[in-house]
Amino acid sequence: MAKILIVTGDAAESLEVMYPYQRLLEEGYEVDIAAPARKQLRFVVHDFEPGYDTYTEKPGYTWPADLAFSEVDPSAYVAVVIPGGRAPEYLRNDPELRKILKSFFDADKPVAQICHGPLLTAATGSLEGREVTAYPALELDMQAAGATFQDAAAVVDGTLVSSRAWPDHPSWMREFLKVLRDAKV
Repeated sequence: MAKILIVTGDAAESLEVMYPYQRLLEEGYEVDIAAPARKQLRFVVHDFEPGYDTYTEKPGYTWPADLAFSEVDPSAYVAVVIPGGRAPEYLRNDPELRKILKSFFDADKPVAQICHGPLLTAATGSLEGREVTAYPALELDMQAAGATFQDAAAVVDGTLVSSRAWPDHPSWMREFLKVLRDAKV
């Protein structure tokens, strides 16, 4: 059974972890969640409320990390998923995680990123010359990373599939599953 890695941490968006996790299990993949340490992760829920200029944050699900980043062997996985939320803001500083993600890009393995997740791939220098989407507030960050930003539900650039946020899950996973099937993994 092919294995897919999800990399995340505390304050990840609950839906952006759980939806791909369950969807990929449903497709028959084995899915591992890696974080800075093996622990119970605390996710959040981002939503929009009248009167706020940005999203609000509430406590979300908790879920155990299967592996610490230091335990991950990227060669054991056919693809990686990078959820958003606030987790990418601090995870991009983790050298172990940057090394893991860089190995997926170097091997041209499928990568799915959503919302603030592209902050991680930007930190590895892997977005130069690529077409991506992300949470719209990250447009300037994506351009600074050398990417062309598109405001779309899902953007596919080779084996990289990106999406704006959890409302775009159906488009994101539909395109990612096509990439996985095309890669015959």
